[in-house]
Amino acid sequence: MHAASEASTETVVMKFGGSSVADPEKIRHVARRLVEARERGIRVVGTISAMGETTDTLLELARSTSPDPNPRELDMLLSTGERISCALVAMAVHDLGHEAVSFTGSQAGILTDPVHTRAKIREITPVRVLEALDRGRIVLVAGFQGFSRDTMDVTTLGRGGTDATAVALAAALGASCEIYSDVEGIFTADPRIVPQARKLPVVSYEEMLEMAASGAKVLMLRAVELARNQGVPIHARSTFSGEPGTWIEDVAGMESAIVSAVTHSEDEVLFALRGVPDRPGAAAAIMEAVAAEHVSVDTILQNVAHGPAEISFGVPREDVTATRRALARAQETL
Repeated sequence: MHAASEASTETVVMKFGGSSVADPEKIRHVARRLVEARERGIRVVGTISAMGETTDTLLELARSTSPDPNPRELDMLLSTGERISCALVAMAVHDLGHEAVSFTGSQAGILTDPVHTRAKIREITPVRVLEALDRGRIVLVAGFQGFSRDTMDVTTLGRGGTDATAVALAAALGASCEIYSDVEGIFTADPRIVPQARKLPVVSYEEMLEMAASGAKVLMLRAVELARNQGVPIHARSTFSGEPGTWIEDVAGMESAIVSAVTHSEDEVLFALRGVPDRPGAAAAIMEAVAAEHVSVDTILQNVAHGPAEISFGVPREDVTATRRALARAQETL
């Protein structure tokens, strides 16, 4: 990550999820939290998700209009949710007597590859963000989105992309990173299912990567990978509580707990492929076709007895259409 100038060490990036800005009262509460940090003398950047279920509503609207929405136009549509939230939070900050400015992902200098609906961040050039911070403003950056110089188009980062936006901005600005949601941190299990679950004060990057990959929704997997690679500690905490949450960081020590937490996923679809030719390269051809659609594959199982093989793998629910398209192409070559 690249910053245009030397950033103050007293900078914090505060990310607020959709449940934290679900209605006007919650938006005003988020504005107060941002102002409280600014009044402590800290330079404040907020990355804001779309309000409540806005992204799901926009997806439903797109799919009710077009069975297979054009990816570029889908990004144009979905990126509006975070822009709305940022503008509303900025208005609420102004009402509290502080200066604020909202930026789209492109205005904030978030540059991505050209892949629509699941773009990856290439670099951040936060020139306008730094200029606003130097003028004492609270900066609001629309999460989940960026801009591709290859195509000159708006892109989105995929589900949970605001987490990645926050971590990437923190790395570029030399800032600390706080991820706010409607839970108080990382628990040993989902407290909505297991009331006795305990909050963990500290979790290593490796543990959080395993938990995120296995279904924990507090943090996006890509954001944890980015935090580990860039050395950015994350403080996951509740928007609606002043209590400390959970720190995700490098954890020293030769020994650690065998089991840290139990996670589950309700958003994964399992594909089972039967009759796959039992010959070298067949499985690779299938996985290459799926990878070409930029689908994230999890839990690959392959069974071979005598004759045709069976391959099973899981994908996120939103990638089902792309996976089916990839498998149809692969089937033609096998």
